Amino acid sequence: MDADEFLGIALRNPVNDAIAGELSRLALPDAWIVSGCLVQTAWNVLTKRAVDHGINDYDIFYFDPDTSWQAENAVIRQLQRRLAHLGVEIEVRNQARVHLWYPRKHGLPYPALHCSTEGIDRFLTRTTQVGIRPTPSGDEVYAPGGLDDIADMIVRPNPGPNFSAAHYEAKATRWKTLWPELTVLAADGT
Repeated sequence: MDADEFLGIALRNPVNDAIAGELSRLALPDAWIVSGCLVQTAWNVLTKRAVDHGINDYDIFYFDPDTSWQAENAVIRQLQRRLAHLGVEIEVRNQARVHLWYPRKHGLPYPALHCSTEGIDRFLTRTTQVGIRPTPSGDEVYAPGGLDDIADMIVRPNPGPNFSAAHYEAKATRWKTLWPELTVLAADGT
């Protein structure tokens, strides 16, 4: 699967398409639709399920050097208000702030990020290391590990500073229940 094919599949989900449109209008700094809502849409298309099957929420990353909770909360509220008509859960996170709350919430280290794609790089699975964003010259796909695991329906761990085998296994178990076609690699990558 190449980037154009992936983008076409991800935007078959009308929620992803609507979010992309809203991100384009708002011009948030370094804003991306990321992770599960994209990958799971692709899995749904590949397995001929409803495009929104199994998707819990839709994640948006952006990067604003203002790390105050008030600034992030204003963006969260604005996007939730503008996207409320979609009837889905929208999760918005300023990647410049993650290092401030992640260690307390998850008990794992999380060095400060310098851009949104660094947050994508740290996802729990290599499979979900993906984002799309609208740009003036067309939509862009970021997938540092490529798109083959998505197309082949392989869930692969992404060992790193914030990796948790327990979190990986819980997520993979949920996904395998929803998409039994998946091949889930063990937390050690085998």
